[in-house]
Amino acid sequence: MVKRILFFLYLLTLINKFGYSQISESFNDGDFINNPQWIGNSNAFVVNSSFQLQSNDTIANSSFYLATANTLATSVQWEFLVKINFNPSSANYIDAYLTSLSGDLNASSNQGYFVRIGNTEDEISLYRKDGSGVMTKIIDGENGILNHSSNTMKIKVIRDANNQWILYRDVSGTGNFYISEGSMMDDTYTTTSFFGFLIKQSTSGFFQKHFIDDIEIKNYLPDVTPPSIQSATAISSTTVDVLFDEPLDKASAGLFSNYSADKGLGMPMSVFADAQNPSLVHLTFENTFNNGEAYSLTINGVKDISGNAISNVIASFSFYIPQQYDIVIDEIMADPTPEVGLPNSEWVELKNTSGFPINLKGWRLNDLTGTSGPMADFVLQPDSFVIVCATSASTNLSSFGKIISVTGFPPLDNGGDLISIADANGKIIHAVQYSSDWYPNELKKDGGWSLEMIDTKNPCSGFSNWTASIDNSGGSPGRKNSVDGNNKDETSPELLRAFATNPTIITLLFNESVDSLKSAATENYVFDNGLSASSAITIPPLFDKIKITLNNPLTKGTVYQVTAKNISDCSGNNIGEKNLARFGLAQSADSSDLVINEVLFNPLPSGVDYVELYNRSQKIVDLSKVFIANRNSSNAISSIQQLSADNFLFFPGDFIVITIDPNVVKSQYITTNPDAFLKIKTMPSFSNDKGNVIILNEQGNTIDEVNYSDKWHFALIKNTEGVSLERIDYDATSIQNNFHSAATSAGYGTPGYKNSQYKINEDIMGEITITPEIFSPDNDGHEDFATINYRFPSPGYVANITIFDASGRPVRYLQKNSLSGITGYYRWDGLNDKNQKLPQGIYIIYTEIFNKEGKKKQFKNTIVLARRYN
Repeated sequence: MVKRILFFLYLLTLINKFGYSQISESFNDGDFINNPQWIGNSNAFVVNSSFQLQSNDTIANSSFYLATANTLATSVQWEFLVKINFNPSSANYIDAYLTSLSGDLNASSNQGYFVRIGNTEDEISLYRKDGSGVMTKIIDGENGILNHSSNTMKIKVIRDANNQWILYRDVSGTGNFYISEGSMMDDTYTTTSFFGFLIKQSTSGFFQKHFIDDIEIKNYLPDVTPPSIQSATAISSTTVDVLFDEPLDKASAGLFSNYSADKGLGMPMSVFADAQNPSLVHLTFENTFNNGEAYSLTINGVKDISGNAISNVIASFSFYIPQQYDIVIDEIMADPTPEVGLPNSEWVELKNTSGFPINLKGWRLNDLTGTSGPMADFVLQPDSFVIVCATSASTNLSSFGKIISVTGFPPLDNGGDLISIADANGKIIHAVQYSSDWYPNELKKDGGWSLEMIDTKNPCSGFSNWTASIDNSGGSPGRKNSVDGNNKDETSPELLRAFATNPTIITLLFNESVDSLKSAATENYVFDNGLSASSAITIPPLFDKIKITLNNPLTKGTVYQVTAKNISDCSGNNIGEKNLARFGLAQSADSSDLVINEVLFNPLPSGVDYVELYNRSQKIVDLSKVFIANRNSSNAISSIQQLSADNFLFFPGDFIVITIDPNVVKSQYITTNPDAFLKIKTMPSFSNDKGNVIILNEQGNTIDEVNYSDKWHFALIKNTEGVSLERIDYDATSIQNNFHSAATSAGYGTPGYKNSQYKINEDIMGEITITPEIFSPDNDGHEDFATINYRFPSPGYVANITIFDASGRPVRYLQKNSLSGITGYYRWDGLNDKNQKLPQGIYIIYTEIFNKEGKKKQFKNTIVLARRYN
């Protein structure tokens, strides 16, 4: 008797403390004992690491409960989250007691109302429990809604002042997509003392699989506001989706007469509510919408579930077919490690650069290895962003902006990749072929930083319009790029090269994307040798290649020429002077068709190796079928590398320089033909003292091989670092006597053009000529220096040049032991060795040359130095 009194006093304390206050419980304090206090089988529950109330009872065929004091029974709204990681049954369910007379939810004499989550029909239903132990289902929920191995749901129940009950469920668990299970009038019990959860479980397979969170009990304020329109979006040429801000009354939402569009569209011919979202209505009209034209949709009489009707509200919509570059890939996170401030996940960001909302439903992301799954229904508004990522990365990235997760998200290569975005019909809207070379420094190149587009109005310029993010977090997903700015493309597109894939089809390659319509016009291509284009097709995804079908087949051994005109890039710049390319039918290279013409195997500390080839044959050779290699310690051919992954034609009499970094070579040596460079991803290793350079054809046969040695360099050169070995004679065998150090006057290397030591007619005697005869070094741009031109019979001559005045006194030692090429020049600026001006008069230029065989020769030339005075 004493225990009963004490328990009754405890209950009175709870009721007095909490009974008249609303309840909001998220278990974020890690506690369910206090604030508010819960009574019952407390040992059967825990608050887990996710701050959810979780069952912890491990007894089979048991029932257990928790209850907390609550006196709100009428004009009240209950809302809570429930998750069950099992398919419920008649022996495994949860009863959520909205009202309960007793704190003991298991008591057979208890009275109140509860929501049963589960049971045999896998449903969510509302029951009334009478004191006699009888339970009556007053709202019968949809059967099978919980017929899954895992179920997460938000449940909301409203009881208004008239005792009308309405039961809602949202199986997304977000509370954004409530659907009514029904309504019913019942006023049997109008008071309560408790709210709580009773769990019924059978075997161990159901232990610890019940989760409860986000409980809110509050006074119900009747909805007296009509629904409003959030958006009206044309998703096809005849269909408009209208999204309201709350669930709708199905009957009024489905009436044709409640909708009418202007410009002759009238009422829709079909109206149906979305099966998943009760706030969404799909309208289909008989007549098609004009592309890009705005329409007005008038909506009247549509009610929410509380009966509030919308009155003559107008929403605008427009149908728009996305064009190329309307959606652009404007940020790429290919290498998220090491983390700087963003999650360790790959992603790309899309931006809508058009003036129209664009639905990305069915769109896909592609790369060189595959295609992602289709994107979900998502409308990207103008000047807005969305992050596209793998499903597994969506949780990590959701806090940074709007997310579209796709299955099969293509893995983004750290070093570079070709990625594109295609609409639901497979049309390429934008593509980017990025490279790790686009990063401005090695730190950001190492990972953790995104690549950002600078100017999204200039989507085709490639590396010149991309750079690493400068945001402190390493990127700017979901918002304007940190490097955003004006970067207008004012550069003309260039025709890089052309190649034939068969006798009647050639492909033209440009340095950037070109206008698809102009590039498909056959009249924009002019050929020699009687050829013309019968068709032209721009090749996606980059649209930088044009496939042309010829009217007549090509003849083997003939070099043809094509000129492109009226071609423009996607910024409207017309093609300039670089509009011509050669092409022809390629042939396999045999022994000595190509020769190794120059080798830099000991570069400067900041330099890279290069190998120059010369095509001494009459064949057009495709370098995609040529390979470079070396020999290993066992003297076997190794480190074989393909020269080009793409077709690249090498014409008779041409030079080509193979290197991993053409820009470095061009910055360190004189370059007269910057187009004669071929970048290779990996170069075989060439030792600084000696080694082997080998060129192979597609059959693996040797085309040419040079077994070089540092001892081949000119003996008087003390430091051979940065000095290339040049072939003297294309037709001689690759032996030591046919290679020589590149001339000092040529900068110790001639990549891409004729060697400084190239052999000339041995009968021609050496000569020195001076131009002009009179020079005036006054910096007026006219004859400001003297040019000392030389021509020697063979390579390897060393020159000493001394300037004497008319009295025979030396005034300038212009060159000392300078290794000269066969032809070249030196210049004198009219100054002495102290960089002081010399007086006008006659001067003698004395040149002495010699080689390592002891051959010598002297030259004396006179020149007049004149001074002009104002």
